[in-house]
Amino acid sequence: MFLTITTTGTPERPATDLGFLLHKHPDNAQAFSTSYGTAHVLYPEASAERCTAALLLEVDPVALVRRGKKNSTADAALAQYVNDRPYAASSLLAVALSSVFSSALRGVCKARPERAEEPLPLRVEVPALPARGGPDLVRKLFEPLGWTVEAERIGLDERFPEWGESRYVRLVLEGELRLAQALRHLYVLLPVLDDAKHYWVSADEVDKLLRAGEGWLAGHPEQRLITSRYLSRRWSLTREAMRRLELVRLADADDTDVDEIDNAVDETTDTEEKPVPLAVLRREAILDALRASGAARVLDLGCGQGQLVQELLKDVRFTEIVGLDVSVRALTIAARRLRLERMGERQASRVRLVQGSLAYTDKRLKGYDAAVLSEVIEHLDLPRLPALEYAVFGSAHPRTVLVTTPNVEYNVRWETLPAGHVRHGDHRFEWTREEFRTWAERVAERHGYDVRYVAVGSDDPEVGPPTQMAVFTVRETAEKEAAA
Repeated sequence: MFLTITTTGTPERPATDLGFLLHKHPDNAQAFSTSYGTAHVLYPEASAERCTAALLLEVDPVALVRRGKKNSTADAALAQYVNDRPYAASSLLAVALSSVFSSALRGVCKARPERAEEPLPLRVEVPALPARGGPDLVRKLFEPLGWTVEAERIGLDERFPEWGESRYVRLVLEGELRLAQALRHLYVLLPVLDDAKHYWVSADEVDKLLRAGEGWLAGHPEQRLITSRYLSRRWSLTREAMRRLELVRLADADDTDVDEIDNAVDETTDTEEKPVPLAVLRREAILDALRASGAARVLDLGCGQGQLVQELLKDVRFTEIVGLDVSVRALTIAARRLRLERMGERQASRVRLVQGSLAYTDKRLKGYDAAVLSEVIEHLDLPRLPALEYAVFGSAHPRTVLVTTPNVEYNVRWETLPAGHVRHGDHRFEWTREEFRTWAERVAERHGYDVRYVAVGSDDPEVGPPTQMAVFTVRETAEKEAAA
């Protein structure tokens, strides 16, 4: 991971003053330990006319994994070590910047205080930067800050141009800015463009963002995007940051009194809507598909703590609901959630909770209109998946089967999820959209179903939705043959 900062000068105001501003002498190559490896500072060139400081961050993938969550799958475990983190600019580089150049980031320089306060002709180069949003977004973020931006797409492999372009760009920024301003821009916007962070984002990140964004973020046209991505799309933190930025913006305006500021903040707060949780969107998609199928008798297979069963009970069209789970503890919690012991006789006649394993055929599951496997299959070891397929699609054989599972391609959008990690420690695997469809088509063909796919959550044009759902429907010919 590599970044260079270059400036030019004259004999009266030499470019080597950059060394004073960064508090790193041009004649010395220095190394600094970080939580994830070693940061090196060196000067490829240092003269009165031109001086370049380089920050090289060597990431230790073992240290990165040890500080993250453990992974439970062999393929995903390999991805923890083989990824772009050592090479592409990210929050790792931003943290190294703030650690190695902390005084420069604050604009402090006792040796050359006048130089710290004046703009310098700067050129910043980042050879490999993940840009989720492409070169256009890079320009939208940096150009309003006074930079001339060159963002060149990097091909996947120059030997095979037919493979197309990657999501990485080579970034060159040129402009006359204070060094502290330039470092703050990089500190905030590098992880924003990567759209991921390697550490848990807590409430103190709001203060970090506002400190680094002082003087420029409140008026930036992409303020909301920057704030949301920097804070890992955590709604409560984003809302607090936006509120405080609005206070700053209004306080800087002429003839603005306290009442106007308070009123403006109240209006912003009232009109913001909390994002709908993915679990809620998933249940809504399942309910819509069940209603469209005309199902009345429904199985919730792997019902867990009964959230979906609870929603099904609210709709009178579902006349019989069975929740099955292998965990007795989960079923106990589900019973408490549903308040089965207080439920009226008529309502209680609609619902049953039963203990059982989907690795075995079960006569109790036959004869139902629909079955739901919501976030279930990824908890099974792959060798056991065929047993579930036969138990549900072959033996129970309901008219409609709904299967939801995480889309692993979307994991790069979870900024709090370290690269290569699955979303839950118990997940044995997570599939791409292609892998899920390959499995679903094979199951449908084997057991006489047609299958279609539904995106659950925001359908990202690059990586797809966070959850993928397959809707299996018994083929009409197969249903007639079974009846005969």
